[in-house]
This record gives sequence, structure tokens and C-alpha cells, in this order.
Amino acid sequence: MRAVDVIANKRDGKELTTEEINWFIRAYTAGDVPDYQAAAWLMAVYLQSMNRRETVDLTLAMAHSGEVLDLSDVLGYAVDKHSSGGVGDKTSLVVLPMVAACGVPVAKMSGRGLGFSGGTLDKLESIRGYRVELSREEFTAQVRNVGVVLCGQTADLAPADRLLYALRDVTATVSSLPLIASSIMSKKIAAGANGIVLDVKVGMGAFMRTVEEAKALAQLMVEIGRDAGREMVALISDMNQPLGQAVGNALEVREAIETLRGGGPPDLREHSLVVGAHMLCLARHERGEQAVMAAVAELSQTLANGQALAKFRDLVRAQGGDVSQVDDPDLLPRADLVERIAVPQTGYVAQISAREVGLAALDLGAGREKKADSIDHAVGVISHLRVGDQVKAGDRAFTIHANSRDRLEAARQRLERAVVYREHAQPPLPLFYDLIIG
Repeated sequence: MRAVDVIANKRDGKELTTEEINWFIRAYTAGDVPDYQAAAWLMAVYLQSMNRRETVDLTLAMAHSGEVLDLSDVLGYAVDKHSSGGVGDKTSLVVLPMVAACGVPVAKMSGRGLGFSGGTLDKLESIRGYRVELSREEFTAQVRNVGVVLCGQTADLAPADRLLYALRDVTATVSSLPLIASSIMSKKIAAGANGIVLDVKVGMGAFMRTVEEAKALAQLMVEIGRDAGREMVALISDMNQPLGQAVGNALEVREAIETLRGGGPPDLREHSLVVGAHMLCLARHERGEQAVMAAVAELSQTLANGQALAKFRDLVRAQGGDVSQVDDPDLLPRADLVERIAVPQTGYVAQISAREVGLAALDLGAGREKKADSIDHAVGVISHLRVGDQVKAGDRAFTIHANSRDRLEAARQRLERAVVYREHAQPPLPLFYDLIIG
């Protein structure tokens, strides 16, 4: 088989065979297909797309390009979650301890942030000593002994995805539904999940800008998972405004801890409870609205009785983190400059651009524009507004946490244009738009 023939077939709109897809992914991962041919193939897929069977084949080929974990001897039934990113999305820090506190072990591999979208690993590294790199033996031992593990992806897990994603990023082929779906699902399948809850974001702070686009992506991933023998749930959730208040690594860890203590922003708490409830229902093979409601009540109890917070402490301790920073979040990294932005007029909040808030945090140094960039864990933004709020001139709109006066000023200018106010009452945004079950 020749790479040029596979490229030409897809370029001409032909349906690739399973053998062609498997060969191409295997050869590229082994280094037998050069980047320039892989780039041409990606562009052909981008322009001609793939049908469901091709996308499933691509997903499985990428998943099996490296090690595929089998957690059945450790967990029996492994449940996982994936968020498509966003601004202020620290739900994994809340959801995993809650679910584990209910007796359902959770083993999750997460990633780092790029651009205005934050990464779970960057948040965790705000905690002094927290190790995000674990060996497979450490990974499985921890979930067996502690009931929860949250770390980075191993190099042997879906290496084809790692190679192709880097190429997509520089060839303008990121925004392809088959390529997005196969990238996400190949990692989840390789990580050993039996049941997967997808949290697909939509809005100004998400890659999918419309509900229709988000539903198309979610439906495709659900179908891929189902065809691969996994049980699937996908939630379509709002990302037009930040989730919770905190945007920035240590600030988000602090907010997650507040939520685990039974407080925190109401939207973050409710969002985390719904995602966690669907994870519990998958693990227990329960379906239906009543089961989800019962799971929400059970998870809420772990917040009220301190069991979820205790499980988070166990997680941090097991991975070498300083538990004193969980007990006293004031010990987390703190910025030197803290400044408030006031609401400029009386009225109602009609829009808060999650993207602009995320970019303001990026201006401050909370994220990275390139993967090699370093980040400042202390800096970020607190958003005190929600769409629909009635406000008065002079109320708090944002609080900026910065370590540079120049960066603070850049973030201020961006945040001042991130909010739209209206004279008349505005409806609040929903947390979720749809639910897809596979």
C-alpha cells in the first residue's frame, strides 16, 4: 500500500477502507509516512470529511497505535469524563472526588491548556509538589488504593493522536468533526474507559459556537463510542460566560476547594453535580431521570458531610501535593497586584464574553499561546457578574490578579469591553442545552 494512493482516494471523495486507514495510521506513527504526506491527508479529510464507519475506524486505529489500558482488574467498570474545554472549567477537580466518595473509583488522564482554554494539569500544578506524571504502575496502584487518580496522559497512550494533533494545529485542519471526534475518543478508549460522559461546550468561549454544531460533534462521538462498545452520555453545556467565577489556575483550585466544602458558585456546583450524576449512573448501570436525580442527591451529600473534600485531600496527598494548601487555600500562589473593575452603568447584564475573559487571563500569563510557554499560576480574573444580573454603577464587575502592571492594564482594557449591559431585564443563560445518550 502507498500513502499517495490513500491521500488521492480521500482527495477525490472516495470512502477509505478499514485497511487503508489502519495502514496509514500505523505507518505514520512508525515514521514511515512523512509529515508532508500526513498533512496532505489531513487536508483531504478536512475538505472531504469522513462517514461514520471511517471515523470509527480512524478512532480505533489511533487508540491502538500505542498502549490500550485494561482497568477491568482494578475498577471492574471504568467510567471517565471529558470536557471540550472552556473558560473557568474546573469541574474535574470537583466531580472526581465526589464520585470517588460515593464508592465509584475514577481514573482520569487530563491535558494542559492552550490559548484561552484552561487545562486541568496546569490547575493542579498550582498545588506545591503535585505530580501529574505517573507511570502505569503508579496510575493503577493509586486508583486501587485511593479510589481516584488525576494525571497526565502517558507517552504510550494514543501516540498517533499526539502526532496528528500537532500537525493539525499548524495546517489549519483542527476544525474537522471527524478529526476532532476521533482525537477525543481515541484517547478515552485507549485510557480504558467503559462508560464515558462528554461535556461538550458551546458558545463564545468554546470551539463549537452554535448548539447545532455542538450537537453534531456530540452525536458523532456518542456514535463512535457506541460502535466501539462503550456506554456514552453527552451533555451540551453553555460556555458563553465563564463557568463559576474564577479564571486562572490557583484561583480555580481555590474555587474548587470552596465548592468541595459545600460553598462555591451555584452554577459550578450544579454543573458538577449533573456531570457527576451521569458518571455514577453509568458506573451503576442505572438509567432515567429518577436515577440521575437520586445520584445528584447522593453527590450533594458528599459535599455536605465533607467526604468529597476528604477524597480530594487523599488525591493530592497520593500524588505528592502539599495538603496544607487544600486545608488553607490562602497558601496557594497569590498575585502581587489585585485590582477591581467597576460596573460602568446601572442596568442588566446582557452578555459576558467568555472568550474575552479567557483572553484577559492569557494576557496576565495564566495560559500559554504555544505549548512551550510557561505560565504564572497566581494570576487570573474573578468575574462577579452573570448574564441576567441586575447591577448598579460602581458594583464589582471583575477583580484582576496580576504580577505585572503592564499585563494588568492589557487585561483591564480587554475586560472593559467583555460585558454588554442593557436597560431592561435579561434572561439568564441555561447551564445545559441538550442531553444525548448512547
